[in-house]
Amino acid sequence: MSWGTELWDQFDNLEKHTQWGIDILEKYIKFVKERTEIELSYAKQLRNLAKKYQPKKNSKEEEEYRYTACKAFLSTLNEMNDYAGQHEVISENMTSNITVELARYVQDLKQERKSYFHDGRKAQQHIEICWKQLESSKRRFERDCKEADRAQQYFEKMDADINVTKADVEKARQQAQVRHQMAEDSKADYSTILQKFNHEQHEYYHTHIPNIFQKIQEMEERRIVRIGESMKTYAEVDRQVIPIIGKCLDEIVKAAESIDQKNDSQLVIEAYKSGFEPPGDIEFEDYTQPMKRTVSDNSLSNSRGEGKPELKFGGKSKGKLWPFIKKNKGATPEDFSNLPPEQRRKKLQQKVDELNKEIQKEMDQRDAITKMKDVYLKNPQMGDPASLDHKLTEVSQNIEKLRLEAQKFEAWLAEVEGRLPARSEQARRQSGMFDAQNPATVNSCAQDRESPDGSYTEEQSQEGEGKVLATDFDDEFDEEEPLPAIGTCKALYTFEGQNEGTISVVEGETLYVIEEDKGDGWTRIRRNEDEEGYVPTSYVEVYLDKNAKGAKTYI
Repeated sequence: MSWGTELWDQFDNLEKHTQWGIDILEKYIKFVKERTEIELSYAKQLRNLAKKYQPKKNSKEEEEYRYTACKAFLSTLNEMNDYAGQHEVISENMTSNITVELARYVQDLKQERKSYFHDGRKAQQHIEICWKQLESSKRRFERDCKEADRAQQYFEKMDADINVTKADVEKARQQAQVRHQMAEDSKADYSTILQKFNHEQHEYYHTHIPNIFQKIQEMEERRIVRIGESMKTYAEVDRQVIPIIGKCLDEIVKAAESIDQKNDSQLVIEAYKSGFEPPGDIEFEDYTQPMKRTVSDNSLSNSRGEGKPELKFGGKSKGKLWPFIKKNKGATPEDFSNLPPEQRRKKLQQKVDELNKEIQKEMDQRDAITKMKDVYLKNPQMGDPASLDHKLTEVSQNIEKLRLEAQKFEAWLAEVEGRLPARSEQARRQSGMFDAQNPATVNSCAQDRESPDGSYTEEQSQEGEGKVLATDFDDEFDEEEPLPAIGTCKALYTFEGQNEGTISVVEGETLYVIEEDKGDGWTRIRRNEDEEGYVPTSYVEVYLDKNAKGAKTYI
C-alpha cells in the first residue's frame, strides 16, 4: 500500500488532505489551550472561594475555630487550596507538554509539507516541458513531411511538362530533395525527443512521484501518530494529579472524622458558663398576717430581711428578663466585673497570660541588651557601652510596669478563685461584682441580681437590700411594660445579636420600632411580645409612623 502507486494521479487531493490534517492538529492544539485556560480559571475560583470563607484575623470569627467542626471546615478550605493547585499543575503540564510542543511540530510539519509539494510541482513542470517539446517536434515533423510531399509533387509535375525548361525541372528536383531531407531530419529529432519523453514520463510516474508521495505519506502518518501521543499525554497529565487530589479528599474526610461533638459541647460550656448557681425555690408568703408576713426558717429571704423584693423579682423568670435588659453601652471595667464569675475568671486569666508573655519578651530584650553591653565593654571598638544605658533603663521600666499590671490582675484573679478574702462592701459597690465567697450574702438567687444595664450588682447590706431591689427592679418592671410601636423597620442585613440586650434579625425581616436611635447607633425593635432588643441602626431601614407618640417628623 503506497500513495505513490495507488494515488499517482491524485496530487491535488493529497495536497488538500494533508492541509486538512494540519488543520485538525491546530484545532486540537486550540482545544487543549482552552482546556488549560478553564483549569486556570477553575483553580482561581477555588482559591477565591477558599479565601472568602477563611476566618478573618483578630476577629470573633477566628475564635469560633476552636471548635472541632470549625477546625475541620478550615482544613477543608486548606485542602481546597491544594486541590486548586493541582488544577494549575494540569494547566502548566498541558501547556508545556502539548500545546508548546505541538505548535513547534506544526511549524516543522508545514515546512516539510511545503518542501515535498514543491518537489512534486517541480517534477510536474519538468514533465510538462518535455511533453511540450515532444508536441513541438511532432508538429515540425508533420509539417516537414507535408512540405516534402508538396515539393515532390511539384517536381513530378514540372518533369512531365514539356514546355518547362530543363533548368526549372532541375531546380524543382533539388527543392524536393531539400524538403525530403528536412522531413528526415525532423523525423529523427521527433524520434529522439519521443524516446526522451517516454523515459522522463516513466521516471516521473514510477520514480519521482512515488518517492515524493511516499514521503508525504510518511509525513502524514507521523502526524497521526503524534496527535495520538498527544492525546495520551493529555490523559496522563490528568492521571498524574489524581493521587494528589485523592490525598486532598482523604484529608477532608480525615478532618470530618476528627470532629468531636463532645469536645465542642465542652467548649460551649467553657465559653458561656457564668459560674452562678441556679435560683432556689420561692418560699410561700402568707399575706393573711396583717402586720408581718410569716416566712419559714429556710426562706431564701430570711437572712436578707423583707421578702417582698424577692417575691416581686422572683415572680418573673430570668429568661424573660434578659431579652429586655438594655445593652450596657459604657466602657468595660478594667477588672471585668461586669461579667459573670466564670467568664470573668477566664478573661482575667487570659489577661495575666498576655502580660506574662509581654514581660518575658521584655526580659529577653533586656538580656540581649545586657549581653551587647558586655561585648562593648570588652571590645570598645565595637561600640559605646553607655549608649545602651538609656535603652536598658527603658526596658527595665517597662518590665516593672508590666509586673505591677500583672500583679493587679493576679489579685483580681485570686479573689475570683477564692485565694484571697473577699473585698469590702465599698469595693464591691464600686466594682458592681457578684462576690461568690461571702456566705452572708450568697444565695441561690444570685443571678437574679442583674442590673438593668447588664452588669451584676451586689446587695448593699441586709437592711438596704430590700430598698435596692424594690426600687431598681420595680422601676425596671415598670419600664418593661410593652412600649407602643412608633413605626416599622426592614432588616437590610443579617445581625447575630449575641450580647445581652440585643436581638438577632434576618435580612429582609420586618419588625416593629419601639424606640428610635438616641445617637448611640442602636435602635430598639420588637418581634413579638417576648422578643425585643437593640440592633445597629445601620442594619435596618426605619419607617416611622408620623402619628405615633414620640415619633419625629421627617420632611
